[in-house]
Amino acid sequence: MLIAFDFGITNTDVVINQAGKNKFFTFPTDLINEKFITYILDSIKVDQSQITNIAVTGGKSSDLKDSYRNIPVTKINEIDAIGHGAIALYDINNRPFVVVSAGTGTACIYHKDGNFSHLGGISVGGGTLQGLANHLINTKNSTDIERLAKEGDRKKLDFLIGDVVNEIGDLHPEITASNFVKGKDNKSLSPNDVAASLSNMIGEVIGTISYLNAMICNENEVYFLGRVSLNDVIKSGIQDRLNLARVKGLFKENREYGNVLGALYCIQAK
Repeated sequence: MLIAFDFGITNTDVVINQAGKNKFFTFPTDLINEKFITYILDSIKVDQSQITNIAVTGGKSSDLKDSYRNIPVTKINEIDAIGHGAIALYDINNRPFVVVSAGTGTACIYHKDGNFSHLGGISVGGGTLQGLANHLINTKNSTDIERLAKEGDRKKLDFLIGDVVNEIGDLHPEITASNFVKGKDNKSLSPNDVAASLSNMIGEVIGTISYLNAMICNENEVYFLGRVSLNDVIKSGIQDRLNLARVKGLFKENREYGNVLGALYCIQAK
């Protein structure tokens, strides 16, 4: 039995591989230490005598000891975990690709000739969404934010291209000209509209950094990992920005477990 942990800022993802099958679990991240690992293994009722290797990535997992109760602990660089996660999830093999891991923050990785390069990251992600939503509409629950956003109208807060000019190159009228700008003159905003504008803005920022990195690398596709794009409003914002550059976004099921799958892949390959 192999087990991998991805210690994120917000969530810790776990995958257990036994008899060729993967089982996924998620826990709120706590202090990254042996006690936390024990808590997780006890919670999912793992027979620890069957574990042959543990892979860890993310957070300060490199500070962990090299073994846990005589079980080897393999520490995986997060860049490698993201890259291998994309390969494992999307079956990309060895060709060049750009992958974006959008979680609490957002990281962009480029793969070529078996090497992974960190193209850069941005501090905008799911953490931004929850933090701002908590202050603006009094909820940090991701499910509630998405529900409110789907019921809201971002046009109550955002200026679109069609609101301010007749034409700018190839930009169509529904593209955002300025996020939240109407908020400066309107103090009676509904939580739904705020959630819609905020979620779309997060998506647009991630989408923009994604297509720019794809263009730099001469790629016309971006593979997505992480939980943020599970929010349909954010995903739509990402896709709208990708479409501006004619870049395709790929969003496969279980992408929220991409990083931990990459860590698992690293010890499976040994």
